[in-house]
Parts: sequence; C-alpha cells; structure tokens
Amino acid sequence: MTAAGAPPTEGDEPVRGPVKPSGLLDVLGVASVVLDAQGRIVLWSPQAEELFGYSAEEALGQYAARLMVYEQHLDLVVKLFADVLETGQGWAGAFPIRHKDGSTRLVEFRNMRLLDDRGDVFALGLAADQSTVRRLERDVALSARIVSQSPIGLAVLDTQLRYVSVNPTLERMNGIPAEEHLGRTVREVLPNLDADVLESAVRRVLETGRPLVDMSTVGRTPADPDEDHAWSISLYRLEDAVGTVLGVAASIVDITEQYRAGIEAETARRRLALIADASARIGTTLDLDRTARELADVAVPELADVAAVDLLEAVVAGRRSSLRPAEPEVIRALAVRANHAADALQAADPPGQVAHYGPDRLVTQCVRTGRPVLVAQVKDEDLSCIARSPEAAVLLARAGVHSYLAVPLIARGEVLGALDLKRTRNPLPFSEDDVLLARELAARAAVQIDNARWYQNARDTALTLQRSLLPSHPPVTGGLEVASRYQPAGATIEVGGDWFDVIPLEGDKTALVVGDVMGSGISAAATMGRLRTATNTLASLDLDPAQLLEHLDRITDGLDHSIATCLYAVHDPHRRQCRIANAGHLPPARIRVGRPPELLDLPTGVPLGVGGVEFSTTTVDLEPGDQLVLYTDGLVETRRHPLDERLETLLTLLDGPTRPLEELCDFLLRTLHQPDNHDDVALLIARAQALS
Repeated sequence: MTAAGAPPTEGDEPVRGPVKPSGLLDVLGVASVVLDAQGRIVLWSPQAEELFGYSAEEALGQYAARLMVYEQHLDLVVKLFADVLETGQGWAGAFPIRHKDGSTRLVEFRNMRLLDDRGDVFALGLAADQSTVRRLERDVALSARIVSQSPIGLAVLDTQLRYVSVNPTLERMNGIPAEEHLGRTVREVLPNLDADVLESAVRRVLETGRPLVDMSTVGRTPADPDEDHAWSISLYRLEDAVGTVLGVAASIVDITEQYRAGIEAETARRRLALIADASARIGTTLDLDRTARELADVAVPELADVAAVDLLEAVVAGRRSSLRPAEPEVIRALAVRANHAADALQAADPPGQVAHYGPDRLVTQCVRTGRPVLVAQVKDEDLSCIARSPEAAVLLARAGVHSYLAVPLIARGEVLGALDLKRTRNPLPFSEDDVLLARELAARAAVQIDNARWYQNARDTALTLQRSLLPSHPPVTGGLEVASRYQPAGATIEVGGDWFDVIPLEGDKTALVVGDVMGSGISAAATMGRLRTATNTLASLDLDPAQLLEHLDRITDGLDHSIATCLYAVHDPHRRQCRIANAGHLPPARIRVGRPPELLDLPTGVPLGVGGVEFSTTTVDLEPGDQLVLYTDGLVETRRHPLDERLETLLTLLDGPTRPLEELCDFLLRTLHQPDNHDDVALLIARAQALS
C-alpha cells in the first residue's frame, strides 16, 4: 500500500505518466448503466450493449426495469431501486435479466447512488455476466489452493526480480519465512546460490517470453546449510489479458536424491573405467620399475594427487618378507607421481632409494598389518608419521596435503609393499569408497608386480649363468686389439646360446670365435658351454679352421640333436692374414684403411650338427689398422626388415668416423639391436696392430 498523498509506484520507482491497464476488467466485461430518479436510462456503456444486447439508441430514455426485467420481478426491482436512491446504501447481488434476443442471463450487479453538483440523484449500476465472474473466482480459488498445497516450491518474481509471493513448500525448502522473501531478490534471500546464473535466466525469460524448463542448480539454503542440495527450476513469464508483463513464475523441485544418485552413478562409472584402465595399463611388461610407474600413473590424478609405490627390500631381492613389530622396515621406493604438487614430490623418497621406516610410520603399519591406513583429515601432528623426515613434513604441509591413504600390495598371500596416496588439490578427503577402489587397484597391480619381481630375479639368475659361460679376455692379445659385448635378449628370461671367444695361440697368433646355438634355455647354454670348451681344446692343436669345424661338427652331432652356427678365424700378425672358416654363420665385416667396409665373401657352409658336409678355409688380408667385426644374428635380424637391408645398414654404420673399439661396440648395439628382440647378441671386434 502506498502512503497517503504519494503517487502510486511500480517497484521502487514512481510511475511517471499513464501506465498500461490491467486486462482483468476486460475479461469481466463490466457494463456501466446510469438511471435517473425515475428509473430511465440516461447513460449506456458499450459493455452494456454487449451484455444486454440493446444499442445505446434503443436503451437511452427507456425505463430500465421494463426493458430488462421480467414482469414477475418488476416490483422487487422497483423497490430495490427506490431503497438505493432513498438510503444511499448500495445493493449487490445476482439477478436474472432478459436479453434482447429473448434469452435469460444471470447478471452480477453492483448498484449505488450518485449525486451531481446540482443535488440531483442518479443510480449507477455496474454489471457483469455471473458465469464469467464465477469462472474467474474458481480460477483464483483453484490457483490459490494449488499454490498453497503444492508439493512443488512456487514463487512469483516481479519485473525487478523481487519476490512477490512464495508458497509454504518453498518456505520449507529455503528455510526462510514467506514475509522475509517479499520485496527481496534471490541474491539477498539465498546468498549461497549462484545468483548470477539464476538472475540471468529470469531476465532472459522476461525479455523473450520463452519458458525455461528444468534448469538445474546446486547450492545450500538455511534449511540445510551444511549439505549441498540440487533443484530443478522452471521459469514462465506472466502476462495479463492485454499482454502486460507482470513478472516471472518459478516452480522449484528438489532433486537432491536424483542428483546424489547421479553423482554416485558417475563415480561408480569412473571407478569402473579406472579399474579397466588399470587392467590395460599396469603390467604391460615384466619390468619391475615400469610396472610400479604404471600403477602410480593410473592412480594420479583420478584417485590421488600424489602416489608412491614402495616395496619391501626383501621382496625386491627375491626373499620372503619378514615383518617384525619392533624393527624398522627396509623399503625401496620404486615410483612416485605427483599432479601439480612439486613440494609433495620433493618430499617423497626418490625412486630407487632404500630407506628404513620406523614402526610409527603409517606406511610401516600398512605393510605390517596388511590393512589399509586412512587419515581422512590430516592434522599437523599426522605429518610426522607420513613424511620420511621432519624436512619432508614441512614440504607436505606446504603442498597442502589434507588427506592420506596407504593400501598394502598383497600377492599370493604375501605383503610386497604399499601404495601410498595423498590429496592436495582435490578438496575431498579420502572416503571408504576410495579405500575400496585403492585396494582393488593395489590387488591387481600387486600380482603384476609380483610377476615382474620373480621375472627379474629369474632373469638376473639366467644372465649370471650366461655371463659366467662367456670368456674374459685382455684388450690386446698378440697382434690384435680386441673388444666384445654380450647383450641379452630384451624379452625373455631364458639364457641364449650365443657366445664368442678370444684364444691366444703360439707364434703371436689369435683365434677369434663367434657362435650361436639354436634355441634357448638351459640346454642351449649347456651346449654352448661344451662347444666353447671343445673349441678351446681344439684351438690349442693349431688346426686349420676348416678341420676344427669338422671336429666341432662331430661333437655337436652327439649333443642331443643340437645345431649351432660358428665362425672360426685365426689371425697371424706376421703374415698379416686371417684364415677363416664358416659353419652356417653370417659373414664377418672387414674394415680396411682407406676403403669402404665390406662383408667377406666366404663359403657359408652348413651349421654344426648337420654333418656330412666339408668346410673350407678362406684366407683374407688384415693389415695393421684393419678391423674384423664378428657378430651373431641377433644384432642385425628383425621381423620387420629383410636381412640384406640390415646387413647394408651395418656396413653404413661401420663406414663412419674411426672410433675406439669399445665405443664402436656400444654404438653398434645401441643403433642396431632392437629392445624387443627375442634373441641375444654376441659381438666381437678386432683391430690388427703392427708387432713391435
């Protein structure tokens, strides 16, 4: 209500000049009729023409009662008219009226006395079709009942975005009485909602008239200030019958349960995706360090901001872990990964470092008990049990570590280590659901880590055996400078049958041997050891290379159907020559000073163990400075390239600048040998020297 004498206002602004009319009177079609003291019609509105059917020309000057009232009601109407004029008290009610077309209409009347400036008396009648009035009354009553009893929150905002009305449901949803809404904006009433988005949506509906349905928003209200709620809001522009914009109606439905269910479903979907991702990404190789890194990479950032994979040192060494309560645990850090947390990364144990963790350390408790350790809200006093040192605790505090989780890595009933997780950027603390997910990841990864550590132990054992069967030789023997390499296969734990040998002979001569027993495993290594021993024994007899291979062929034929290739060369520095015989092996390369490298054209021969074929000896020159490169097929053969192409590549690499022999060995292995090659490599390079 406006103050007395104040101009009417719309919102907070005074109305300046005429405003658009309401359409309610147009809907009612209120007719105006004025009668003089005798009951004759002196004024007749256009609405009266429409309501009663008589034009102004037909009605003016006529007695109203005789024109519109049935005979049986005439006395009553005359009396009511007289009472109004005499007493000045108005009369209201419904009365049956005769329409010009002969029909009867029930009309709602408001009659009152009028006086003009001369004191003459008139009667004013305001009339409307009663069915129209009743329909509007029903609509208003129904709307009021729906608004008050609706389980949906309902509100009306004016064009200034202020609350005009709210229903009881919205009062309860917001936790604020209706009177505290009225005249205030959403921003003022509910400061913990995204008012900018809501007000922008209301303005858009006001401007365009297009409804906005099911707009979701999330926030908190005084009804439940500690928990987020979600609502679905629909907005509709309100207009009257003539199109005047009155404001916006809003319906608000609490969809918190659906919202939380959706979050839970999305969380479950992401967890399943993470587990599926872990299954695909963890254990792609049998490399222990890489497997640990893969686990850390999967955990960050989906599950944690910082992840570390730690293994008990006994486990890494291939022993069963023995966990004693009072003693510190010796743990090796295998991998660490951080998501935008440099301080936390600096606080972690560097990969490869071995540390003694005291009994009070949470990761120690985790591996000892075989159970997860969860600190949902990390306090300052917790950091000393999480960090490896006081300095590291300071770094973790600076990084903002607020939640911690460690889960054990258990495979085949044995605790291998722990997956150590921290959150810094993610504001949510670790939950029990996170514990379940971390345990699932750890369980899957632990099996892969266990496989990798046993593979690594078996591989180390195999390589130790293999290397023990290979010779150690001086860098210079007779008239040769010699360098060699043995490179195990990159994708197998079985020992191979490749070997080389450098055998000093009488007269400053040197025998050079490279061979390859077909197959792999202990049997191949055993055959290789026998052939190497036999070669050393036969070389001491100063046999011709072809004769030596014939003896080896007979020996090989008796070794369980074994087959091997072999290249045997004897260098004589006095004659500056090499005598070479080949048993099915790849040709050696010769590098002569001032000439391009070449593959020696030797009779290939057949592998040892085939039998029945003679071998031949070829003599080639080897001047001081010349080099002879002997190798096994693992250096040059691949599944993707023709052998001729790879041999040509070898010659191209040998045609480069002169290198020290040790460096040349490393260069050839680094350039030619494929990491995924399933064959090992023996490489022997000799450079002729002049005898002093």
